[in-house]
Amino acid sequence: MILNALAGRPLPVYGAGANVRDWLHVDDHVWALRRIATRGQIGETYLIGARAEARNIDIVRMICALLDARRPEGAPHARLITFVPDRPGHDARYAIDPAKTEDELGWRPRYGLEEGLAATVDWYVANHKWCQRATRIYQQQRLGRLPEAAA
Repeated sequence: MILNALAGRPLPVYGAGANVRDWLHVDDHVWALRRIATRGQIGETYLIGARAEARNIDIVRMICALLDARRPEGAPHARLITFVPDRPGHDARYAIDPAKTEDELGWRPRYGLEEGLAATVDWYVANHKWCQRATRIYQQQRLGRLPEAAA
């Protein structure tokens, strides 16, 4: 979404954007994985979550507002939001209970939703040239999916 918005490309949002996800900053995810690897019990399962649920459309609008402030020449970025048909069987909500990871390993996310999203947008803005080079490699295609002809 951030790269598309910076490039002035459409921001595709499934359905009405009502699908809910638990949003976690990448640094918090890495920190949780390290904590599990160093303090977790072998064979146990630990769930990682930030307890920061939000609808996809709200996240996209927050990204747009952050970019409007940082890159006003492209504002309003929300004009790029494009609603596309939802995928068949698309989950309305992803949610987990990270209590075991929190209680047994003492892990809690360091970033709140707004702070983490702002830090993420700032990273993409500051590293835009690197992102452009990296996206040439995979051309911003959805990864992990068979090509249409092979499906």
